[in-house]
Amino acid sequence: MKKIAAILGLITLVAFQSCEGPMGPIGPEGPQGPQGQPGVNITSEVFQVDVDFTEANNFEQIFDFNPRIVESDVVLAFIRWETSGQTPIWRALPQTVFFNEGVLMYNYDFTRDDFRLFLDGPIDYRTLGAEWTRGQRFRVVVVPGDFAGSRIDWTNYEDVVKLLGIEEQDFLNSEIALSK
Repeated sequence: MKKIAAILGLITLVAFQSCEGPMGPIGPEGPQGPQGQPGVNITSEVFQVDVDFTEANNFEQIFDFNPRIVESDVVLAFIRWETSGQTPIWRALPQTVFFNEGVLMYNYDFTRDDFRLFLDGPIDYRTLGAEWTRGQRFRVVVVPGDFAGSRIDWTNYEDVVKLLGIEEQDFLNSEIALSK
């Protein structure tokens, strides 16, 4: 009985196995489908800001988003670390610098309403030279939530601007309000 069931099972498997052959001719094009819903243009917001970190501003600067960003958006910040000829070299925050006196970190955080650039780390910021605290240039990119899962290196400035279609003039024409 077991042999008969096994043979019937084998015959059933062979009988229901799909077959493939050469592709037939392509048929005529079908009618136009109904108009879809309007799409959404997903764009990034970008900002370029120059910051002086001083004791008067508690070594931080806060900038308002107007309007607020969407809850699913992600904010990235980059600091102009150096230049190669006329080309700026951008590094993702946080960035760490080691001194004999301690460690300095350029850091940031954000909410839906604002972002904050600040000095961090166990060092007396008042002892830092002006090259570390004055005229620091940052670029901030608001990444729409639709892109957050993209497989790129979010710390690579060039990859980020390429993926989001951001041009140099987008940063230069940006405006952002400083929080009071």
